[in-house]
Amino acid sequence: MANPELALAQASRFWWQLGWVSFGGPAGQIALLHRELVERRRWLSERRYLHALNYCMLLPGPEAMQLATYLGWLLHGIPGGLIAGGLFVLPSVLVLTTLSTLYALWGQLPLLAAVFGVLKPAVLAIVLTAAWRLGRRVLRTPLQVLLAIKAFVALALLQLPYPVVVVAAALVGWAAGRWRPGWIAPDSPHGVAPAAAASGPEPLHGDATPTPEHARFSRRRLALTLLVWALALLLPLAALAAWGGWDGPLALMARFFTRVALLSFGGAYAVLPYVAQGAVEQFGWLTAGQMLDGLALGETTPGPLIMVVAFVGFMGGWQSPLLGGPGSWGAAVVATLVTVWFTFLPSFGFILAGAPLVERSRGDLRIGAPLAAITAALVGVIASLAVFFAGPVLWAGGGLQPLPLAVLLLALVALLRWRWGVLPLIGAAVLVGVLRQLLGW
Repeated sequence: MANPELALAQASRFWWQLGWVSFGGPAGQIALLHRELVERRRWLSERRYLHALNYCMLLPGPEAMQLATYLGWLLHGIPGGLIAGGLFVLPSVLVLTTLSTLYALWGQLPLLAAVFGVLKPAVLAIVLTAAWRLGRRVLRTPLQVLLAIKAFVALALLQLPYPVVVVAAALVGWAAGRWRPGWIAPDSPHGVAPAAAASGPEPLHGDATPTPEHARFSRRRLALTLLVWALALLLPLAALAAWGGWDGPLALMARFFTRVALLSFGGAYAVLPYVAQGAVEQFGWLTAGQMLDGLALGETTPGPLIMVVAFVGFMGGWQSPLLGGPGSWGAAVVATLVTVWFTFLPSFGFILAGAPLVERSRGDLRIGAPLAAITAALVGVIASLAVFFAGPVLWAGGGLQPLPLAVLLLALVALLRWRWGVLPLIGAAVLVGVLRQLLGW
């Protein structure tokens, strides 16, 4: 049964609120989930959070959305997982559809540009804080520190593919767990000491809490989940093909974005070149300039960065003569919904089908050691994301920008010294951005 101490309605309200403030890309969103669920609300322990996170880092697709789905499933079963994942992305769909409409009609959003100019350095501070806090919790052995450094160098300097970094870390963890367990997990199979967990009341799902009934592995439940997952993919695709043909615009979008979902290892940045190539050069759904504008919108709105595909789908529907365009808002919205459905459906399947197996592996050093190594590498991954964001945020236009630098430093002080939450920080950044536009800063 689902957790009786936490009502599904209460959790649903949290997931809905989270969807509106989940800025910062995967690093910021993962940090936000940890802060809210582990440190503040005590819904689960540090180790259970990291165990879920490690699995999500191995999957193609948006890690933070998959993590929210996993945690919602752990708390309340399949309904909880569907609600958590759905509400994590729904606000982003609504916001991007609105912004895409404004963009298609007018093409310029000066107030939003001013707000985003302040919001970006605040988000960068969230990412840096995430790397710092995660590093303090999980880097407990010299090998883990070395893995974090190597991951940072591999991504930020050598620009190696993200899957290579993850696989290499997992192999090192496996070898250490087999021959030198103390190098990777001195106290526990996850390399996190009990003292690393936040102080306070016992979490609803603690280290020693038995796996709830709905989270236990069942062959029958797995078969049913796979069947529903396949039907949710194939039936809409068949309907779109029957309506407009196998190579019709909507069926083509469904097939293309399913491939995007299955190829998106390493986060959105790893797969966006493939999206741009297909959407701009192969199918002509939008121009290269429009693709860049869509990426800017996706970077500065809540939800997964891969949600930029909603903008791609909207513009493809808006400009498609086969769907009543150019200028058909109804066609643009339908194309957006098709794009979002086929992009995120695989993530739900990966979590709901695989999570019971992952839960069963808790406490197994053969699984825990590679996952602990991946967690250590994740510190370097988040740090590399911070470096990636810092360039266009702090050095826009070729020189160091004083205002973004000042916002970044103040945001770091607010998060680390004044213990601000993410929501007050984002609210303050939005307010400063509005004042910036009104006062002409």
